Amino acid sequence: MELGPGLIGSIYDGIQRPLDKIKQKIGTNLKRGIDVPALDREKKWSFQATAKAGDQLKGGDILGTVQESDVVVHKVMLPIGYDGEIIEINSGEFTVLDAIGKVKKADGSEQEIIMLQKWPVRRGRPYQKKVPPTEPLITGQRVIDTLFPIAMGGVGAVPGPFGSGKTVVQHQLAKWTNAEIVVYIGCGERGNEMTDVLNEFPHIKDPKTGKTLMERTVLIANTSDMPVAAREASVYTGVTIAEYFRDMGYSVALMADSTSRWAEALREMSGRLEEMPGEEGYPAYLASRLASFYERAGVVTAAGSEDRKGALSIIGAVSPPGGDISEPVSQATLRIVKVFWGLDSALAYSRHFPAINWLTSYSLYLDTLEDWMDGNVAKDWKQLRERVSRLLQEEAELDEIVKLVGMDALSSNDRLKLEVSRSIREDYLHQDAFHDVDTYTSLTKQHYMLRLVLAFYDFGMKALENGADINKLSMLPVRERIGRIKYVLEDEVPAEYESIYAQIQEETSHLKAEEEV
Repeated sequence: MELGPGLIGSIYDGIQRPLDKIKQKIGTNLKRGIDVPALDREKKWSFQATAKAGDQLKGGDILGTVQESDVVVHKVMLPIGYDGEIIEINSGEFTVLDAIGKVKKADGSEQEIIMLQKWPVRRGRPYQKKVPPTEPLITGQRVIDTLFPIAMGGVGAVPGPFGSGKTVVQHQLAKWTNAEIVVYIGCGERGNEMTDVLNEFPHIKDPKTGKTLMERTVLIANTSDMPVAAREASVYTGVTIAEYFRDMGYSVALMADSTSRWAEALREMSGRLEEMPGEEGYPAYLASRLASFYERAGVVTAAGSEDRKGALSIIGAVSPPGGDISEPVSQATLRIVKVFWGLDSALAYSRHFPAINWLTSYSLYLDTLEDWMDGNVAKDWKQLRERVSRLLQEEAELDEIVKLVGMDALSSNDRLKLEVSRSIREDYLHQDAFHDVDTYTSLTKQHYMLRLVLAFYDFGMKALENGADINKLSMLPVRERIGRIKYVLEDEVPAEYESIYAQIQEETSHLKAEEEV
């Protein structure tokens, strides 16, 4: 791998050939033997030295900076293994191959320093130590942030059958996550899906910076019609780039879509090498290869003499044949990852997106992140989340009774639970990826929305205790406003919340007990 200024905004294939440069050179179709350097050898970058002559540095220490894009400051690091004294370092305009300084190594030899580094993709970049993750990777997707959050520096998997929305979930995470750098790997996916990414990302306005998303993104496009050897290498290419930016102190999110296609390439290559096949023809080392890939995620103190922290989060899509997650790739992945967002074809076919099944999905980061949520979003976040989860569980149990004996057999309280659970599903968990406002929801807005749904439940229960009719309660006009707050702009949400909350109080308090017949 070639690492240095020029990575951000680039579109590579699985072996780091720059596809945009190749197109300029030979047109739209790749030809055998075409070779273009991964990083531009002619472009000059403005390097500003921060280290100085006489400094004793270790590999990984920062020598200076380059403004790589409007958003990303590229921190040029001393290559691993170059520990020693800086003899000379210069600021100015340099290509990636120009010497920016010299270092005297421990053995007395002198070595010129250039901005271009090379690193073998299958070996993880070194760091001082891994530290436990404590902050969430905020995605703006309500079902994820509220029910099944992932930590910054965590690992997650999105398994699901064909048409359940894996790729759209990955796109949403790439667009809206609060990571500073995004690496998106299209590994063996259909060409039209990668075309969507390539067309969308340069035009999407990043809410944090106001610039386009490509200003902080690296794309690896290795579609299904490209060679399987390049497909197998593509995930390593992506994770090496991600580790490089992690070592600068950035938080990086890597989306791998899809690891099943990568495993299929591994199976095909293993077959050609005449290795002994394992389960379903996959090589016996499938699980260890998956583990070695996912375990490169984490929050680390980067290599060098400074205490510089960076985070790498990895989210992999899994495409099991027929949606059967008992197959080897899904099972090997689930043994490694700590977040499971299980996509459900029944939800997808009923047009509920994201089609993440709230009964089968889980997150093992909940205990770690709930303290952060309570301290940084709202003190009652954990309590609200637990109440929502309980209501959804109780809805599943009540549905069984309804199917057996009908709705009329339920008490008024249970019928209200079903109504509120439906509101949670349709008004809160359902989210439109293509709506300008609903596509992203901040944690603050999510908290307001949760409180409104549960406020209706609490006031509804009081009204039922006072003899109100469940049918009238479920038909109150305020329910429409509760459902439509997700389309309200972020800065208008607090005022809208107060207005709806007051309306809930007023309408539920005016319900009268029906006279006994």
